[in-house]
Amino acid sequence: MDFLAQHDHAWLLLIGLALFPRLTTAAMMLWGGLVSGGLLWWLGWFLAPHLLVAFLSLPYWHSDPLLVIVAWIFALCGTGGEAETARRGFWR
Repeated sequence: MDFLAQHDHAWLLLIGLALFPRLTTAAMMLWGGLVSGGLLWWLGWFLAPHLLVAFLSLPYWHSDPLLVIVAWIFALCGTGGEAETARRGFWR
């Protein structure tokens, strides 16, 4: 089953996961839409949430390959952008 057929508000969910991955995954856990994993899952949630979202997209590779590719692009750009902003400071 593809991602868009599996989730009710799929486009809103995709926008939330791309822009606010920690907040969206926390909300999905509270509402029962996402099951949390073990230690590695929580480390990903705390340290690199964009990468966690990209790894969570992998089961949809056969039905939505474009979705997975875009998730990985957002993951690599988002994690790199956050690291660069944290390194040099937000207001500089």
